Amino acid sequence: MVKAISWRIIGTIDTILISWLLSGTLTLALSIGSIEVFSKFFLYYGHERVWNLIKWK
Repeated sequence: MVKAISWRIIGTIDTILISWLLSGTLTLALSIGSIEVFSKFFLYYGHERVWNLIKWK
């Protein structure tokens, strides 16, 4: 669990830094980073649900 949380923090910091570099605006970068935390959570959940529907031989 700690490994997953630390990876999520690294990923969010990466998104914030890239957003800041591209936009030049820290507040916009922080907004993008905070949205990304939730969007990735739901995308991962949906991905796992679909993945579990696949019948592997």
